[in-house]
Amino acid sequence: MKEIIPPLILACCFLLLFGVAELLYHFGKLGAEWTRKIVHIGTGLLTLLFPVVLVSHWQVLFLCASFLVILLASLKFGWLPSINAIDRFSYGSILFPVIVYLLFLVFQMADRGLIVFYLPILVLAICDPVAALVGKRFPFGKYQIMGSGKSAAGSLAFFASALLVTAVTVSAFDGAHSGMLLILVVPMMATIAEALGVRGMDNFTIPASVVSTLCLI
Repeated sequence: MKEIIPPLILACCFLLLFGVAELLYHFGKLGAEWTRKIVHIGTGLLTLLFPVVLVSHWQVLFLCASFLVILLASLKFGWLPSINAIDRFSYGSILFPVIVYLLFLVFQMADRGLIVFYLPILVLAICDPVAALVGKRFPFGKYQIMGSGKSAAGSLAFFASALLVTAVTVSAFDGAHSGMLLILVVPMMATIAEALGVRGMDNFTIPASVVSTLCLI
């Protein structure tokens, strides 16, 4: 019975975040692009608690599967416009719980500690919104990837922020293995993954590229 309490508390925190986003969207008149980014960052930061308070991958599976069902239902029935009311189709919201569960499995199986979970989540939660905001504000060097618009400014912003996030995270959690190769290669691979991740697929490709690089180097 005790094992169900931590995931239930986390579930309430996620629902509260969704609720705040809905209030900002409906009553604060904040656009869905902004509320979606708030949820994107907030869910990423809340997810960092998983390795600390959850001991079993079954707990993570319960949480991720529950929210996957909610998010799929929201797409079908038009719920959660603060996340879904955007002018493009995106797989991003439904891919996030999938990659979180897979990252937790890697964390439990790999002998690298918290970094294999924290770094992919932090790069996704922080650098992806930074790239989107900079790309919209300074749309320099526009290019197309499979019909989706990208910009060199956004990609550069992603790389710069990923470089900073990687350097800080590696120094904090992977001191024994830290090195310039890791700090440079992770942001480069993540930037390529972000550029190729169209229609929200970057919610999967970015963390997958980061954790793959960590496991290989």
